[in-house]
Amino acid sequence: MPSDHGASHPQLPFGQPTTSEDISVVTLHGDIDHYNAAHLSDTLLYPHGTATARTVIDLSAVTFIDSTAINAFIAAHHAARQSGGWLHLAGLTASVLSTVQLIGLDQLIPCYPALYRDLTS
Repeated sequence: MPSDHGASHPQLPFGQPTTSEDISVVTLHGDIDHYNAAHLSDTLLYPHGTATARTVIDLSAVTFIDSTAINAFIAAHHAARQSGGWLHLAGLTASVLSTVQLIGLDQLIPCYPALYRDLTS
């Protein structure tokens, strides 16, 4: 549970999306929960419900995710696959990795311990 549960949450802080070799990297920070998951979905499924064909989500600065974040990742994964691409998760902290493994998301979306690795396959 996030440490400030119940507090007013600002929009999810994102680093500047970067693109290299036709791969988009979205860097997230803090807690991803029902307060800001809609903003995450809007970012990952832009424009009009489509996703960048190849996207890596850097979770190395994320401290908590809930089911709304999981649903946003799954929707983006399916959208990327429909466009012939993929979605990968990278840099999962221990608590986030535990959640991802508990629900089996790592069986659907490839997860990598660090952002800087060959994520192109």
